[in-house]
Amino acid sequence: MRIIHVDNHQQRKYGRTSVSWALKLYTGLVRAGHNVLAFSDRDVAAFEAPLRIRELASRKKINRRLLQAVEAFEPDLVLFGHCDLIDNDTFAEIRRLRPGTVIAGCNNDPLFVPRNSDSIAHRCEIADAMFVSTGTGELQHYAGRRATLHHMPNPVDPSVETADCSARPELPVDLLFCSKSQAHTERGRLVQSLKEQLPADFEFRTPGMFGQPALWGRDYDHILAGSKMGLNLNRQEGYRWYSSARIAQMAGNGLLVFTHAAARFEDFMPEETLVYFDNETSLLQQLLEFHRDDDKRRHWAGRCREFFHREINNTLYARYIVETAAGLPYSHDYVWVR
Repeated sequence: MRIIHVDNHQQRKYGRTSVSWALKLYTGLVRAGHNVLAFSDRDVAAFEAPLRIRELASRKKINRRLLQAVEAFEPDLVLFGHCDLIDNDTFAEIRRLRPGTVIAGCNNDPLFVPRNSDSIAHRCEIADAMFVSTGTGELQHYAGRRATLHHMPNPVDPSVETADCSARPELPVDLLFCSKSQAHTERGRLVQSLKEQLPADFEFRTPGMFGQPALWGRDYDHILAGSKMGLNLNRQEGYRWYSSARIAQMAGNGLLVFTHAAARFEDFMPEETLVYFDNETSLLQQLLEFHRDDDKRRHWAGRCREFFHREINNTLYARYIVETAAGLPYSHDYVWVR
């Protein structure tokens, strides 16, 4: 299939990030055998703008460039992510020019951020299918528009998540939580409380918080590869199947992942993979339990890593999105569809 993938492909990061879900989707589409053209709206804006200053770019020109790409490439599917510079009118024009082309959207941000929720609703007016990293039950708010609504997970990429901390008994970091976002959340209080209660010999690293610099690129890869356990704290909890993309980054590298029980990942995750907690007390107790029993930590983390790489990898992820959007029979028994 010929696919134009419209998203922020972060070309101007110059290697400072490799864990982007959009880049994983692009790579998965290629691995699944599709001919994929990447259209990075923000990078096109910088390229087309006077003096390469993105803020000076003509929005109309960026949208014309996408139409130009569609005319030249003749896609069967236009798949878009977080591309705020592309207007719904442009997608409508693509549909007018190429009535047989399927248009599908992906959104990997939380529903509790008003701006993002409004964006999903807006894109559902024009897309044939919309994929969101939250369970379909929570998506009924957007029903009744053009788009059909579907869950998409956070996938691992075997070429990105290459470490296996579950195979190593000696690692410098006992627990890792990386975060720089403070909006719409109070998780910093939980992190601070854990720091105060964990024993002195428990190495808990929190890059991006409490005045520490965030880690990007290889610095982030290195700390993941040197950590035994990871906290998957979302800015807000209680949304079924919703998680930050860090869940795949940690699980895929063999860290033992602690995540809130309210997300209900046990719906499709096997037993003895993710560790669930429902309050600070249960989280602290389990952190200490796995800290004392490293064989148990390695067993659970190894099972989780193997499951993610086998069943929630970016090739299957891409195949599922394409097959669902195009109305094709499923070629795999996707665990999140069961």
